[in-house]
Amino acid sequence: DPECDLDYCANTARDLKIDVAVKNNFGFGGTNGTLVFKRV
Repeated sequence: DPECDLDYCANTARDLKIDVAVKNNFGFGGTNGTLVFKRV
């Protein structure tokens, strides 16, 4: 869709410096967790 301009990076890796990362986990019965990592 030409109207939907998303930043795809298919089948290749992108070389970036990541300073902050977030990982959400959703489990059964409301057992949820989030990890936040920050470069120091």
